[in-house]
Amino acid sequence: MSNLESSVAPLTLNRTDLRGRTLTLAELKKAVPRTAQSTVTTAENAVAGIIADVRQRGHAALAELAQKFDGVTQEHPRVPAAALAQALESLDPAVRAALEESIARAKAFAQAQKPADVDFPVANGAVVSSHWIPVRRVGLYVPGGLAAYPSSVIMNVVPALAAGVGSVALASPPQKEFGGLPDLTVLAAAALLGIDEVYAMGGAQAIAAFAYGIAAGTTASGGGEALEPVDVVTGPGNIFVATAKRLVKGVVGIDSEAGATEIAVLADHTANPVFVAADLISQAEHDPNAASVLITTSTALANAVEVELGRQVALTAHRERVETALAGVQSGIVLVDDLAQGVAVCNAYAAEHLEVVTENAAAVAARITNAGAIFVGDYSPVSLGDYCAGSNHVLPTSGTAAFSSGLNVTTFLRAVQVINYNKDALAQVAEHVITLSKAEGLPAHGDAVAVRFP
Repeated sequence: MSNLESSVAPLTLNRTDLRGRTLTLAELKKAVPRTAQSTVTTAENAVAGIIADVRQRGHAALAELAQKFDGVTQEHPRVPAAALAQALESLDPAVRAALEESIARAKAFAQAQKPADVDFPVANGAVVSSHWIPVRRVGLYVPGGLAAYPSSVIMNVVPALAAGVGSVALASPPQKEFGGLPDLTVLAAAALLGIDEVYAMGGAQAIAAFAYGIAAGTTASGGGEALEPVDVVTGPGNIFVATAKRLVKGVVGIDSEAGATEIAVLADHTANPVFVAADLISQAEHDPNAASVLITTSTALANAVEVELGRQVALTAHRERVETALAGVQSGIVLVDDLAQGVAVCNAYAAEHLEVVTENAAAVAARITNAGAIFVGDYSPVSLGDYCAGSNHVLPTSGTAAFSSGLNVTTFLRAVQVINYNKDALAQVAEHVITLSKAEGLPAHGDAVAVRFP
C-alpha cells in the first residue's frame, strides 16, 4: 500500500461479496455489476427512431440530427479532400510519430493474423477448399464528443486494409469547434492511412447511413451526394452506437457490440493498489457509463485500492466523469474466496478488457475463456492496448465477449468453400448421397446424383 496523506478520503465502490457462496453460471451473471436494463431499453427505443428517420429522409435527417446532437449546421457530411490534407499537414510532429508507431505495430500484427486458404484433398479427384475473400465495402465508426479517438481510426482501418477491402468509408461526429468537421487529429490519422472517404456523422445516425445508404439529392437545397451502403460496420462507441449496430445486424455484418468501455481487474494480495486504481480510472474517464470492476481475493487490496482511488481521482483531469462512472451500478468490487472463483466470475462477466495481476499471472490468464482482450501482469495495462500494443482496442462489451471477438482481419473476410469433385470421386460417394437423401425424405437430391450415372 502506498504512503498516503491521512486527509485523503477513500472513494468507496459498490461491493459484491461472493465469498462462501457456490453459484451457478446464471447466478454469477446476475451477481456481477452491469448497466441497468432500463438504460438499455431507453437506448433501443431512441435508436430505432433514429434509424427509421435516416432510412426515410436521408440527408435531411442527417442534417437535423447533426444540429440536434452536435450543434452544427450541415449541408452535406462528406469531408472535403482539402480538409483531410490540411489536417495531416498541421499535425503535431510528436503526435504523428506516435500514430506512426501505433500503425506500424498494428499492421505487423494484422498481417500475422491473416488466415491461410486451405485446399484439402478429401480423396482422389476430390478437393474441398476454403478461400478467404474480403468484403466489398466497409463503414468504420470513430467516436467523438467527450474525447477524440485517432487511435480508433488505426484500429478500424489497419485490419480492413490488411484484409484487402477495396472500398473504405469512415465516419466520426462533427465538432462545433472545428466548423462542423470531425476532430482534426482524427482527420489527420485517416489521411495518414490513405482514407479519403470520410463523413462528419455521429452516433446511431452514422450507423444507419452506412447500413442503408443515403440517396443523392435529399438535402434542403437538393444537392446531396449519395452514400453507398456498406457490407460491414465496425468501430466502438457509446450505448447508442452499440445499440444501432445490434439493430442493423443482419442488414450488414458488424464486428461486435463495442459500447461503453469496461475494465475488469482480477487481482490477489500481490497486486499493486496504485497500479490497479490508475487502471480503473483510465477506463472510467472515457464515459460516465464506463464500467470499472475489481475482482479480488484480498479485502486488504480492495481497501487499499479505494484509498488510492480517493487520492488519484482527486487529481485526474476528468474527475466528475470518473466519479460518475465509478459510482454507477456497472462498477464495483467483487470479493471472491480464491482465484478459482475469481476466474469463474471473470468468465461470467466476459469483460471487454481484463487485467490479470496475480501470482503466476500468465497461468491464471490461460484459464480465462471469456474476454475481449486479456492483459497479463503489472506492465501490460489496458492503456497499452488502447494505443501501441499492436492489438486492437475495438472489443466486445456487455458480456458479449462470451460469443464475440474483438475487431481483427477476419472481421472483414468471408470463408468461401469451393467443392471440386471429378466423376470418379463423385461415384465413390454416390450411393451414400442417394441413401441419405431418401432417409431425409428428399429423393430429388439423390436423383440429381443418380442422373449422372445412367
